[in-house]
Amino acid sequence: MTDDLRSRGLRVASFIATKRGDEDRGPLVKLNERESRIRLLTDGELVWVYGPRRGELATLQIDDSVRDGDVIVRDLLGIAPSEIVRVVKPDLDNRGRRPTALA
Repeated sequence: MTDDLRSRGLRVASFIATKRGDEDRGPLVKLNERESRIRLLTDGELVWVYGPRRGELATLQIDDSVRDGDVIVRDLLGIAPSEIVRVVKPDLDNRGRRPTALA
């Protein structure tokens, strides 16, 4: 499988913003199982989410109600609905060298 498929852009289908006191809070990204398998990601894993303005770590949740090519994000700064983001596995072998943002 090529790196192009693993780092292909995904459209933000929905953005969830939580408030203080909400039971479920914090950075989260939801992908369907097919998209997560392409990226070699597993449920509950930390992933990098790169948007047009910044990159941020989030927990991955596999949700098969999310359509192919889409993601749902929660509490990620600098991301808005309909924007294109990349969801990638952290490269723990090359510390200090992060992949570039959207090309």
